[in-house]
Amino acid sequence: MPLLEPDPQALRPTAPLPAPAGDRVPDALAGGTPAGLRDDLTALLGPAKVLSKVSDLVRYASDASPYRFVPQVVVIAETVADVSAVFAYAHRKGRQVVLRAGGTSLNGQAQGEDILVDVRRHWAGITVEGERAERARIRPGTTVARANATLARHGRVLGPDPASAIAATIGGVVANNASGMTAGTTRNSYRTLASLTVVLPSGTVVDTAAPDADRRLAEREPALCAGLSALKAEIEADPALVARVRAKYEIKNTNGYRLDAFLDGGTPVEILRGLMVGSEGTFGFVAETVFDTLPLHRLVSAALLFFPSLREAAAAVPRFTGAGALAVELMDGNTLRASAAVPGVPADWAEIPKETAALLVEFRAPDEAALAAAEKTAGELLTGLPLTTPTGSATNSFTRDSATVAGYWKARKAFVTAIGSARPPGTTLLTEDFAVPPSRLAEACEAMLALQATHGFDAAVAGHAAHGNLHFLLAFDPADRRDLDRYAAFMADFCALTVDRFDGSLKAEHATGRNVAPFLELEWGPQATELMWRTKQLLDPQGILAPRVVLDRDPMAHLRGLKTIPRIELVADPCIECGFCEPTCPSTDLTTTPRQRIVLRRELMRQPEASPVSAELLDSYGYDAVDTCAGDSTCKLACPVGIDTGALMKDFRHRRHSPREERTAALLAARFKQVEASARLAVGAAERISDKLLGTLTDTARKAVRPDLVPQWLPEIPGAATRRMPPTSRVGATAVYYPACVNRIFGEPAGHRGPTLPEALVAVAERAGRPVWIPDDVAGTCCATIWHSKGYQEGNVLMANRIVEAAWGWTGGGKRPLVVDASSCTLGIAHEVVPYLTEQNRELHAGLTVVDSVVWAAELLPELTVLRTVESAVLHPTCSMRHLGDEEQLRAVAEACADEVVVPDDAGCCAFAGDRGMLHRELTESATAREAAEVTARRYSTHVSANRMCEVGLEHATGRPYHSVLLDLERATRP
Repeated sequence: MPLLEPDPQALRPTAPLPAPAGDRVPDALAGGTPAGLRDDLTALLGPAKVLSKVSDLVRYASDASPYRFVPQVVVIAETVADVSAVFAYAHRKGRQVVLRAGGTSLNGQAQGEDILVDVRRHWAGITVEGERAERARIRPGTTVARANATLARHGRVLGPDPASAIAATIGGVVANNASGMTAGTTRNSYRTLASLTVVLPSGTVVDTAAPDADRRLAEREPALCAGLSALKAEIEADPALVARVRAKYEIKNTNGYRLDAFLDGGTPVEILRGLMVGSEGTFGFVAETVFDTLPLHRLVSAALLFFPSLREAAAAVPRFTGAGALAVELMDGNTLRASAAVPGVPADWAEIPKETAALLVEFRAPDEAALAAAEKTAGELLTGLPLTTPTGSATNSFTRDSATVAGYWKARKAFVTAIGSARPPGTTLLTEDFAVPPSRLAEACEAMLALQATHGFDAAVAGHAAHGNLHFLLAFDPADRRDLDRYAAFMADFCALTVDRFDGSLKAEHATGRNVAPFLELEWGPQATELMWRTKQLLDPQGILAPRVVLDRDPMAHLRGLKTIPRIELVADPCIECGFCEPTCPSTDLTTTPRQRIVLRRELMRQPEASPVSAELLDSYGYDAVDTCAGDSTCKLACPVGIDTGALMKDFRHRRHSPREERTAALLAARFKQVEASARLAVGAAERISDKLLGTLTDTARKAVRPDLVPQWLPEIPGAATRRMPPTSRVGATAVYYPACVNRIFGEPAGHRGPTLPEALVAVAERAGRPVWIPDDVAGTCCATIWHSKGYQEGNVLMANRIVEAAWGWTGGGKRPLVVDASSCTLGIAHEVVPYLTEQNRELHAGLTVVDSVVWAAELLPELTVLRTVESAVLHPTCSMRHLGDEEQLRAVAEACADEVVVPDDAGCCAFAGDRGMLHRELTESATAREAAEVTARRYSTHVSANRMCEVGLEHATGRPYHSVLLDLERATRP
């Protein structure tokens, strides 16, 4: 192949329509962060903690909200000292700081126009405390889902449960007092946060749990202590104000600062603890939290109940809440119809009448007797309800089936993304939530739908019916003045309706944010609002933290900074930048995330062709977005509407190939039998050369050519596989065994004693009475993933068709299953080859049964006798197995071989991706860092997975030997 750098211009987008430029990055930022600011912060913190390229600024300019503000610089804070140093710098220089964690904020709380501080990357971790894990000490960059994964092992759970739990971090949840489906007013952060450690704008660090916290705070911040005490006394001296504050928090309310903190806290530190909840990063940085955890009731029974109208659905809510239902969720007809686009949701939901509404009702119980009693009560409640059956998939009955219940919740949680992905092209999405007294839920739903329709918006509403908390969406084009005026008129009417008609909360669980800040006084009145301004002045007298996020006297502030959404490639255009994809992405802590890849792409669409900003973005995009994408497509699994950013990056790799590179790749595919033999010989020769010398040679070659073409040698790379496969017979075989090319080239880990992987699988199948046959002509075939992942179109098409034709012959026209011994190859043959097949071969493929070897082994377990086990095993599920849904079978096989099986809470894609871990070693090292920390924290008897190159990546990350779980199964069942 030609040894040339790819042309960045190959990635230049071609806009199908003129892209809006109203919020594009100006040419003045083409060089990135202004030199003075960059140099100051670099001297203060070190170059590794300061991101200053224009691409860095752009990718941090968007969050899940409809707002977009480009920061001047991004700081990656590692320690409390870093945060304090930035605060001190801001004071000295008169600058402003915004803290950003998961970026799932729906109203711009995680965006700033000056210094943006990332407090996610280095701030993860959870420690359980107490004999029964009654408390959890959690760092702010930890996602809710990750924290709950650890707590689940102890039968505990956090109170807050936002729908964005997969990506929302604890710091953001506390800062916004985010709640969710079940938290209500009793299980949210304000009620379950035992203590926190906060860095105040002055740099003072306060641990509210310290026995002498008040004394220390009085010594360091005497004016603050006096001011908090004075405000407390002022509020308590006004009975009418006290009554108003108490009344405002009888329903969910996150609008403005928690004035009840002055009533609930007895000392300045206690008041401070309460004020920090819902303060949206305007009072300080929450460096650590300690939560009171709640019992995790694992037994669940749920039903999705369909009603002819919203009013009839709302009328049924008190029945279920009164019976003890932990969650009662409402979805109107438009929400149900839009959810049909979510994978796993019945397609016939698209035909549900618009006037239909549904309640998702869930009971949870600690034991069988309690759940049975709840189900009996629930069944009685169904009698007499005006239920309807709008589709064939509507059952209106309670179920314990976990897959069915998970499907209900997937549809409910996808409210924002499902409707957002269906928005008109080029429009941005605004999500709002509000609360009314639960008794007025139906009235509020109808009023909100009518108001949306009056202003010409598609009407949809959903929410936490048990708590009177509703959500709605608006799609509009901020570049169109008429659309902007329509949105502004709607917001004025919505706020007046909520306050005047329902005395409700303009924000129930998403915190104030930029969209509602101008309407704060409308809800709270001048007296309470002025108290909030005084509190902000007391805690942050110079106003360095998150200006205009909670308090803003500009009545038009919510119209400022709205982002345009230029059209991009079809596969990614539905993205609403929610960020759900980010925690699962292997490159999140190295370069860019799927959301950021899309954000950068949209900025390229905003830029004119010859702009200096565009040129710099293209220069960065190749490595930051394309080269360091593992192509694992786990982002697709996390995305509620299945956007596959990995597929987009593979397409970009294809675009960068020259015709000559494509021809060369196709030639290698055509002659793959010789390539395979040569690779095996090369690996065998490498075994006789020192790792140090091989590393030097490959490093030199990478510098002379380019890193994305020449793999880097790793000591963990195994030796060559034996050329001979174990003898098998076609006669009597119950399945065809296809050894993947990676297992035909590479052998077992260094130091391995015992059978090879093919020998082990053949032996296990024989013991189970289910013999397999290995065809003689597997050499030269491949699942095509090599070409697919690198974007080589011609080679991919050639190999995809070759393997399907060969498999059709081997299996006797699909009469026997094809068992594949590498999970990525199973995925490739079973699914990824299909778009590249000829019409005739698609018909052949439809007749094949492709089974992963681990799934095959799990099916054999009842026929096997386990004679020995090891004490413990740590298990790495591959991303391919996540796509295939085979993780449970992997665990089942491991559990047959070990007394204890542990899947690390931070297990994720290893990013080795065939050879990408050798092309960009830093990608795998970053992707596996947290999982490796868990694995190396204790000793395990064995370390297992289901894909040879993933095992190499994990071995490189942990220093522990990984191998296929099938080797352990063979040993466990060996006579």
